[in-house]
Amino acid sequence: IIALLLNIPIWAKMFMIGSLVIPIIVELLNSSIERVVDLVTEDYHKLAKYAKDAAAAAVMVSFLFQFFIWGGVILYFMK
Repeated sequence: IIALLLNIPIWAKMFMIGSLVIPIIVELLNSSIERVVDLVTEDYHKLAKYAKDAAAAAVMVSFLFQFFIWGGVILYFMK
C-alpha cells in the first residue's frame, strides 16, 4: 500500500511490489528443504543442520534484498 501512495513512476511501484514476492518464494523453498531433510533422516546429522541453516540464511538474505530495494527506490525518488 505504501508503494501505491508514493509519488514515484509506475515502474518503480511495480518493482517495489514485485520485490515482496521474493521472500515468499524463498520461504516456500526453505520449508520444502526442511521437510525433505526431515523425511530423509529423523536423527541429528551435521549435514542436515547445514542444509536447514543455509535455507534459513537464504530467507534472511531475501529480506535484506527487499529492504535495500525499497530503501533505494525511496531514497532515489525522495530527493
